[in-house]
Amino acid sequence: MLITSFQNSVPKLGEPTVPPSVIRCLRLVGRLLAATAAVVGLVAVFLALIAATDGAGSGLAAWSATVGIAAAAAIWRGRRRSWRGRIVPFLPVLVAAALTLSVCVPTVPTTRHHPPALSFVTTEHWRLSTGSRVAVYHYPPAANSPRQRVPLVYLNGGPVRGISVLDHRFLQRLAGQGYDVYAYEQAGGGRSDLLPMDQYSITRSVHDLGAFVSKVGKGRADVLGFSSGAVVLTRALADPAVADRLRRAVIAEPGPMDGPTARMAAQKGRPSARGIAPAMTGPRSTRVPRYAVAFGLMRLGLLSPDNGLVGQAEGDNAFTAADLGSDTASAYCARDAHRIPVEDTERNFSFSAAASLRIQQTIKDSPSIAPQLRRSRTPAMLMMAECSSQVRQWQTTVLADDPAIRRTQYMPGVGHHMWNGLGDNDRRAAAVITAFLQDKPAPLPDYPTRADIPAFLRDHK
Repeated sequence: MLITSFQNSVPKLGEPTVPPSVIRCLRLVGRLLAATAAVVGLVAVFLALIAATDGAGSGLAAWSATVGIAAAAAIWRGRRRSWRGRIVPFLPVLVAAALTLSVCVPTVPTTRHHPPALSFVTTEHWRLSTGSRVAVYHYPPAANSPRQRVPLVYLNGGPVRGISVLDHRFLQRLAGQGYDVYAYEQAGGGRSDLLPMDQYSITRSVHDLGAFVSKVGKGRADVLGFSSGAVVLTRALADPAVADRLRRAVIAEPGPMDGPTARMAAQKGRPSARGIAPAMTGPRSTRVPRYAVAFGLMRLGLLSPDNGLVGQAEGDNAFTAADLGSDTASAYCARDAHRIPVEDTERNFSFSAAASLRIQQTIKDSPSIAPQLRRSRTPAMLMMAECSSQVRQWQTTVLADDPAIRRTQYMPGVGHHMWNGLGDNDRRAAAVITAFLQDKPAPLPDYPTRADIPAFLRDHK
């Protein structure tokens, strides 16, 4: 018996021994992994409930439900343990509750804080007949230049983004060439008043343009629309009530004009600086859990623009230029990746992500406007960038469907933001625009024409 006991107590040759300390360590690691998995699972449940409740009550509805479910599960797991053992299942609950509660607490004001006034131009506010109250900027024609008889209205991109300082400089250049320039920030953008979320739509934007041109009070106006502003202008040309107020239209780098266009196969221009330019610096709201969740879920379509998590005003206050990430770089040619200019100041930047998504959705949901656009009679010009980040078919569809487009100017050496302060880009863009508005010979060849579209799409990939 003694010999047998001794033999059983001695490890057999080749049989590994595991020290008790290692066993305890492995058990601890196992518990930590289980606790981490529990926290991750609770966070996932919370995010699912945020989406399911559309962020109701600033996310507190989802938070309360998550914590309640987790606490009930912890009580069930610890029902047969000692009092110390009953505490352990609650530790992941407490960690998850703290993490998810940060999504429910605002870190910026929840009432709209508009950007401060600009030092170089007066900000006016006009109440339009549509009910929108918009911020207006007026650059009178330079005294030493031949005055143009028709005012020029500028529609910036976004949608629902403030006019950048870079764009203001370009407007000053046009005024220096004798143009009476007016620009307004579309409802919800910049220093303009917000609208109820359900009132944002591409149709409202078109009606606001018509009301603004009428309020200029000088008969018809020329309009320069850029990016999403070009979409508003294109749709205005398809609306006779608005088109009658426009003398000439410059459609610069348009987005999709309607639902069918938005669903077209994507083909873009020459390589942009996206992915190769240095990352934007500055504060990012998306590094704050609340806004990372809100903007992320909205972008994925899991939260509505009018959600209960982050209100429109709070979202506008939170969003920063750095949150645009590589979107800014995509507006420049790859060759300009390391000299992209600062488009705006931190104090002037303004963008409403929720209202922008809402307007974009109304475009995607809209039927084709091609039948109406084919009846357009307003002389128009299309501007296209070599390194365009816009889908080529968005641009060529406008060219194909608008018979009143008199010329197309393909701008070499520039990206989506064609006037950008680099080299002589501003001068070249201004020369193209003013030549058309004054019915003078084009600085560039008329290219592509409608007949060129198939070859253009084939050759400019």
